Amino acid sequence: MLNKAEWLWQRIIERGSNYDRNFKDSLNLQSGASDEELQLIEDTLGVKLPDEMKSFYRVYNGQDWEPGVNSFVRNLTLSPASEILNNWCFLQEEFDPDDDLELDFEKELKPFLWNSKWIPIAVNGGGDYLCIDTDPSDAGVAGQVLYFWHDWGNRSVEARNIFEFIEICLKEDYEE
Repeated sequence: MLNKAEWLWQRIIERGSNYDRNFKDSLNLQSGASDEELQLIEDTLGVKLPDEMKSFYRVYNGQDWEPGVNSFVRNLTLSPASEILNNWCFLQEEFDPDDDLELDFEKELKPFLWNSKWIPIAVNGGGDYLCIDTDPSDAGVAGQVLYFWHDWGNRSVEARNIFEFIEICLKEDYEE
């Protein structure tokens, strides 16, 4: 019996294989993340990773991006644990809380340009990140998924957790 994370990965691969029979290979998936890799993220970021994220990463530790790699959902490449750390460090240095961007955020988020408790798990290649929020506002939920748009202050909550986000993406694909 598959757990929820394994089942979602199976659905992602099946969906993509309907369009490209080599889809799974073209994802360039990495072996599942170890407990040590997940603990390093927690220790470095000072957060507790949501169980859904841990479960999802234990199946595959993201994608090794190179030209020609397919997105796992939407236009996103899932970052391996080491890239999550690199992207988080970059974002910590890049975004000054006093920057002049006009923030447009949803009530579930704290009104920050960048929050060090956001975990950048996926990228779109254009400087934008899909993040797991471990520090939501009182109206939010720990583990909620948000888009971090680099060049404007919009921060949008996409789902209550990574599993729900993937299910939404899979439904979008079927509705097109």
